[in-house]
Amino acid sequence: MDGMETAETRAEQLSIGEVAERTGLSVHALRFYEREGLLVGPVQRTAGGRRRYTPVDVDWLLICVKLRESGMPLADLKHFAELVRLGPGNEADRLRLLDAHQQRVEAQIQALEECRTLIAWKVGVYAEHLARGEAGGLWDPTG
Repeated sequence: MDGMETAETRAEQLSIGEVAERTGLSVHALRFYEREGLLVGPVQRTAGGRRRYTPVDVDWLLICVKLRESGMPLADLKHFAELVRLGPGNEADRLRLLDAHQQRVEAQIQALEECRTLIAWKVGVYAEHLARGEAGGLWDPTG
């Protein structure tokens, strides 16, 4: 801002608590993200020193939440934020980082699909045996 705060810009500003509610991140996590350089811009402060976020900050944080939920390491997220902060000209680097993460996520999904198939088969075996009223044929480590 250029020092001229209007009612419109004040309406777009959110407290740390409001951002925590919108993103699902704790207040502590939001402070951590700021301290670690995971945001793409500086968090604005009121004259009293309270953090004030913009809708753009919230949008970025929602992206960060999904990247972290999908297993992106903090170091990669930090690097991605650095690249975004640098602005245009490094899109190929951003793409490489996101592509590598996408490949990791795809491998995790495939592994989970294999687990789900095995679990579904085992559920079927148990359901069939229980429907017949017999435990015979089920693995028993005590038998």
